[in-house]
Amino acid sequence: MFLSLSELVELNPNFQCPCTMKPSDLVSFIPMGDVSDSGHWMTKRTKPLKSVRQGFTPFANGDVLFAKITPCMENGKGAHVVGLANGVGFGSTEFHVLRPKPEADARFIFHHTQHRALRSAAEAAMTGSAGQKRVPTEFFHKRKVYAPDKEEQSRIADILDTLDTQIQKTEALIAKLAKIKEGLLHDLLTRGIDQNGQLRPGPDQAPDFYKTSAIGLIPKEWHLGTISDYVHPKEGIKPGPFGSSITKSIYRRSGYKIYGQEQVIRADHTFGDYYIDQTKYSELADFSVQPFDLLISLVGTIGKVLIIPETHEKGVINPRLMRLRPNKHVCDPEFLGQLLTSSFFTRKLIALAGGGTMPVINKRIIQDVTLPLIPISEQIQIRSRLLCLLGRLESEEALLAKSRAQKSGLMDDLLTGKVRVTPLLKDVV
Repeated sequence: MFLSLSELVELNPNFQCPCTMKPSDLVSFIPMGDVSDSGHWMTKRTKPLKSVRQGFTPFANGDVLFAKITPCMENGKGAHVVGLANGVGFGSTEFHVLRPKPEADARFIFHHTQHRALRSAAEAAMTGSAGQKRVPTEFFHKRKVYAPDKEEQSRIADILDTLDTQIQKTEALIAKLAKIKEGLLHDLLTRGIDQNGQLRPGPDQAPDFYKTSAIGLIPKEWHLGTISDYVHPKEGIKPGPFGSSITKSIYRRSGYKIYGQEQVIRADHTFGDYYIDQTKYSELADFSVQPFDLLISLVGTIGKVLIIPETHEKGVINPRLMRLRPNKHVCDPEFLGQLLTSSFFTRKLIALAGGGTMPVINKRIIQDVTLPLIPISEQIQIRSRLLCLLGRLESEEALLAKSRAQKSGLMDDLLTGKVRVTPLLKDVV
């Protein structure tokens, strides 16, 4: 059976505050920033009822929130809200509130609102000007969704909830491992590895091992310098070509690859299908990539680095990238990649770039960052120390991608009626 969403939920229902509540009583407050792109209520905050009763969207325990404005809607923002303070919540006016009717399971409705098919349909139905487009309430009257009986709805929701729990646990583990990695990287970049292959004692334990420098205490064996000291003396730092050099009019279906932000952000050199021909490649030869080159983005994505592997497609960088070519005699590329993604380095870059939400860097800014110069033998030991942890991170990230793909596939099957949940459960038994 297929029903419109408005047949399963009350849309933006009228709010009736419990008569027992006082103006000073606390209620939950959920701005848009407190819900994730995967539909979870992350930060639990409260405010006095009197401070939010006007100018915000009210809702109650069990309601489903659906972001109606671009780009929040397309990103998946929303939540099924339970555990509200005093059973009442207020939030952004950019939420639609969906209150499941008695014949609808709240979690089933929530999963429908997270389904990519529904989000795509909602995007197509948006009205308003660019940057201020919103999903109108009319969409929920027109959009029909698969709606079996409530018992089957609950079973579908249970299956998807189980996957959600697994995904959240993996995300939490990845976040924990990332923090451990950052802490280890900080220790390795400030204390290094001694001659016995051990992490040096800290300055508080062994002050004689350290000396004062412009960036703080560093091991006595180290010196200070800049990125230029780690890269090739002539080809070491190369910003991309002028924007007019690479335009869509010169793209080809095959040939020489154009490397851009999309590869760096995804840390995947195989991504993308923009190419240029031999003539254009020869013209842009100064911007070509080689094995072990490091590519960094110049705009907005500081902290992302792509190391070109030996098995790569020949190509050139586009205007939004900068190429760093390590000096193999003094620099281990994997070590340099970790240095460039460390908070130590990225904080300095952002400060030199003027901060802001979209920092822009250039060759001068890169060259102005003062860095510890670490002997290559120690760089290799530092890189080896990180490999085990990085391997665990990559393994968990692969598991997360697999779980997300599995959930997406199940949503396509279960939320459309292509696969009925009762036979599925029988197969499991």
